[in-house]
Amino acid sequence: MSPRDRLAVNRLKAKLPLDGPTIDRFIGRHGSPIIEGERATFLFRGEVDEVWLRHRVVGLPDPMALERIGDSDLWAVTTVLPEGSRVEYQLEIRKGESYERFNDPLNTRLAHSPMGSSSVCAAFGYRVPDWVSPDPEARPGELVDEVIQSKALGRDQPVQIYLPARYNRAQRYPLLVVHDGPDYLAYTSMKTVLDNLIHRLDVDPLVVVFVPPGDRLKEYPNHAPHARFITQELVPLLNERLPLIDTPEARSLMGSSFGGVASLSTAARYPGFFGSLMLQSASLVSTDIGFDHGGGPVFDPVVKFVNGYREKPEQVVDRIYMTCGVYEPLIAPNRSMVPVLRHTGTKVHYTESRDGHNWENWRDGLGGGLSWLFPGPQKFVYE
Repeated sequence: MSPRDRLAVNRLKAKLPLDGPTIDRFIGRHGSPIIEGERATFLFRGEVDEVWLRHRVVGLPDPMALERIGDSDLWAVTTVLPEGSRVEYQLEIRKGESYERFNDPLNTRLAHSPMGSSSVCAAFGYRVPDWVSPDPEARPGELVDEVIQSKALGRDQPVQIYLPARYNRAQRYPLLVVHDGPDYLAYTSMKTVLDNLIHRLDVDPLVVVFVPPGDRLKEYPNHAPHARFITQELVPLLNERLPLIDTPEARSLMGSSFGGVASLSTAARYPGFFGSLMLQSASLVSTDIGFDHGGGPVFDPVVKFVNGYREKPEQVVDRIYMTCGVYEPLIAPNRSMVPVLRHTGTKVHYTESRDGHNWENWRDGLGGGLSWLFPGPQKFVYE
């Protein structure tokens, strides 16, 4: 028997015709999606005309049509999903002229983002890091709300400041500034992650400032007022109010997607102000010829910045920790930037995951990134 013939759904097809109780038992036993080695089978049950799997996995067709099994109301499609993969998806159905898209009703596992929720398929070998869940032995840090009057931005700018457990004004702490701060708190459990990693001595106690954007698509791609706010207003004010280590080596800036562009462009406008960056799936889109980058008008300032930086690269920080998912469209731009950054003398630690452009992917990358940027006693050397 071939590996494909051994798949549960193909063994079910051998029992055609199918009745309701048989399908009930099959779903009750296997659930959905069914993970068998490097094969994932997605199921849907219902009287509809067509069903599709919708996703954002580069390399797989989207949409991917499910096939009806015999004359039953069960639909299925099987695809390859390598070990360690994690993907987010939804289902789309057609009934006559009516279309509907929703999360998989047979799968209770969901991921959340500012855009809503999606179903999650975790392949064999993927595990949620254990430092994501609250550790009852870890003493919690504190989140403090502040509002900063910003001349650069022309508005009152709210921020949330994380003070680590056992915070002591007699000590001095490194500083991490986080773009899209509320989203990192809401969708990556970053406060819990910090509490756990500091408790485990993987990360040194540090102060973290979570900064929300105003007009994100305007302020994040190489925006002078934003960079001025971060470097000339926010950090100096924090140095006045908090016991921070006031050196570039102790300061880091991070962000994902457009927030990654904001981090690199801010550092490029103020070289040497930050000692390190953490860039997660940064939208570092560029063009080698012509002007059609495929991202629409919102990417025009991004491409202008990245093209200019690639043409005249310079070292703006000492170290950069970069992550990207191999299933997202930004994998090629991120891979291509690594040698450009290293050529400037910057130490770049680059990692990839079998995941997409989403918050749980960025969550899973926090442990490695934070312990590399701010190593605690358990992390004696930079890898």
